[in-house]
Amino acid sequence: MIKSNVMDVNKKNKGGRKPKVNPSKNRYVFRLTDEENLKFLKLYESSGLNSKAKFVTSILFQKELKVVHVDVSTMDYHTQLTKFFYQFQAIGNNYNQTVKMLYSNFTDQKASFYLFKLENHTKELAILCKQIIELTKAFEQKYMVKNSENDR
Repeated sequence: MIKSNVMDVNKKNKGGRKPKVNPSKNRYVFRLTDEENLKFLKLYESSGLNSKAKFVTSILFQKELKVVHVDVSTMDYHTQLTKFFYQFQAIGNNYNQTVKMLYSNFTDQKASFYLFKLENHTKELAILCKQIIELTKAFEQKYMVKNSENDR
């Protein structure tokens, strides 16, 4: 019995965290003015790192620091454009189904008449699509190119 108690004591966990393999022991303190602090906080927030200590060490040791600027209006435009694209896909699917239904349910003459009307609406849709592409290119040139040049 005595032997088992001695072995139980040795197996017991002492508690607490496991010690780090390479602990950070050295500490440095520096002071910033209000303007410098605002600039520091702005850079820290844009870095996406989860601690200021990691941010400072990454800058000191010249590790690559990636800063991503998110333009909400550009993201909204892209989201709406994506939704619009899916609507165009749905229209294409409906178009195919409509043509099949016309030829299976109507005479060739009536089907051709309705297909002619459908073709005119499709031409209008194609013109609208070209306008959307032109507006998107203009938007990208005006806003997205400027932002990438300012980041340099």
